[in-house]
Amino acid sequence: MTLSTSTRASGLVRRRLVAGVVAGCLGMGAALGSGLMTGASAAESTTISSVILGVGANETQRIVTWYSSADTAQKIQLAPTAEIVNGEFPASAVNFDAVGAANTSTTGFNRHATISNLRENTAYSYRVGSEGSWSPAYAFKTQDFEGDYDFLFFGDPQIGSSGDRLMDQAGWEETLKVATAANPNAELLVSGGDHVESANDEGQWTSFMAPDQLRQYPVVATIGNHDVGGKSYEQHHFTPNTDRSAPYYDNGNPAGTKSGGDYWFVYKDVLFIDINSNSYKLSTDGSNAGDAAHVSYITDVVNKHGSEAKWKVLVYHHSIYSPASHATDSDNKQRREDFTTAFSNLGIDMVLQGHDHSYSRSYSIKNGQKENPAEKPGAADVFPGPGGVIYVTANSASGSKYYDIKKPDSSGTGIRGNGPDPLDPSKYWYNSVQNQEHVRSYVKVQVRGDKLVLANVRSGTCAAPNAAVEKGLSCVNTPDGQPVGSIVDNVTVHPYNGDGQSIQVNVPNPAPGEFGWTIDGYNGLVDLGVAQERDGTYFQANGKINPILVSDSRRSLAPWSISANVGDFQDGDKKFSGSYLGWTPYVLDAGAGAEAGAPVLSSFDDQGKGLSVSSGLGAAAQGHPRGGAKLGADLDLKIPDSVVKGSYRATLTITALSS
Repeated sequence: MTLSTSTRASGLVRRRLVAGVVAGCLGMGAALGSGLMTGASAAESTTISSVILGVGANETQRIVTWYSSADTAQKIQLAPTAEIVNGEFPASAVNFDAVGAANTSTTGFNRHATISNLRENTAYSYRVGSEGSWSPAYAFKTQDFEGDYDFLFFGDPQIGSSGDRLMDQAGWEETLKVATAANPNAELLVSGGDHVESANDEGQWTSFMAPDQLRQYPVVATIGNHDVGGKSYEQHHFTPNTDRSAPYYDNGNPAGTKSGGDYWFVYKDVLFIDINSNSYKLSTDGSNAGDAAHVSYITDVVNKHGSEAKWKVLVYHHSIYSPASHATDSDNKQRREDFTTAFSNLGIDMVLQGHDHSYSRSYSIKNGQKENPAEKPGAADVFPGPGGVIYVTANSASGSKYYDIKKPDSSGTGIRGNGPDPLDPSKYWYNSVQNQEHVRSYVKVQVRGDKLVLANVRSGTCAAPNAAVEKGLSCVNTPDGQPVGSIVDNVTVHPYNGDGQSIQVNVPNPAPGEFGWTIDGYNGLVDLGVAQERDGTYFQANGKINPILVSDSRRSLAPWSISANVGDFQDGDKKFSGSYLGWTPYVLDAGAGAEAGAPVLSSFDDQGKGLSVSSGLGAAAQGHPRGGAKLGADLDLKIPDSVVKGSYRATLTITALSS
């Protein structure tokens, strides 16, 4: 009589663990909530347009905004891209219900919903709408939720400002294509405002949102002066943690057309604060209460959330240290007085601005003055002291409009002055670098634990698409020496560490470890030999299983167990029940908290079920030490003497369970 064991149990271990992952995903979906559309709503055909992926309150969120032709209940449907089969979303896809209202700047309706509980390092696909009226599926990916990352900053696409919307669109699309191709792992697309020329021109908004990248990378939207005067900006961009109280709105427009607000979010090691700099003077008394309100808002956010990040980056539209047409605007000079000392006191590291359609990078500015008079123009490394802030103005990302750099005047180097730099009299006193070539560009910011690395990068040359140049503006770029992807300016901003030394260590996610088992040595036949007759009433055979090696390196120290059961013993068409096999488990080599299972008697002894039902070989409780163990068992087979002569075999199936 013979007995064989099976290695199929290792497959069962894997299947059991996979089932646990699936159950986890389903549990998340239930927690997040999903609502099936009613039959009437699902049947109503709805056209979806203007889908844009926005940033959420943190790395685990995204906000999606879109337009809808009908006022129906809609949602976002989300699933890991790996689970999309032949374009079909799985039954386990998670749904996020949308809210919205009727559009005021055009026909139709707007909707938005927040995706939450995203996992890091995961590719996702999503679609919006409802059953029967889905948008196409779009995709994005998350990366590590801790540590270094890059984001891209874009100045004033201002679609339509050249007088040729489609030409402007082409330049904007090309910049995003170039920027994301060169930086595929960039995690945010940050806007400097002025997305369109005319706030409520939906054709211009359609061109602005034409690039596919705006559905693949989260957009950090900023409202510019050309984006106010209507609700389209808000209808297309729903932003996190937004305060739309009166002081943060554009105060020069009727209540029904105000857009914007101030908002903030934390993304990894950066606290971003985005303000509506259009809200400046109160229309009631002409005071600068708007600026004061922004300062109060920024102060409150920094006090509450500044400790959550290593860097503080402020974004708004109106550039207060820029080199071109808006450099001498009275409102920007006033903002210098209203903002700069507060920003220094609050420890703002960098300010990103648009508006002036030219590139500049300031010296380290403290309280409205150059912090270190000895800082050299164009320095590749800058070491701001406490209160030092770097101000950056981005050039046009679309090529729709460029402003030429102005010469310094005699107004000096005071807080409102636009006088020359003593170290380079051709520039304003506050700018380390100024540039205007009439070519498209974008700003890349690398966020590192010990520095911010900033580069202004050419995304075009004098050649098309470059609307302003195509319409007759001169161009000084030389493609051979300054091709697409070449660097206009590059600087590393080093943090101030006080009188001591900062010590940093990056701690990765701990290896999760794993649980597994193998059969020790050669998995040969367990041969019980020839059964011996006992007392003229039964046959008995004894042996040992091939030992089982268990290893558990998981940090969770979760419980585990190994069990087994045996099928019928068969020889051709002859068989007898596996219940006649019993065993006595033991631990050969201790470790991993292993304890032997209870003995199981042959059913010949106790009329039970023996090993025909699953019985424990060994197990460990929650909190056991990591390590390995070797498990064994003595086998005891007792069968009635009525069993017909033969060479019988059975399969012992081993199952491992772990939570």
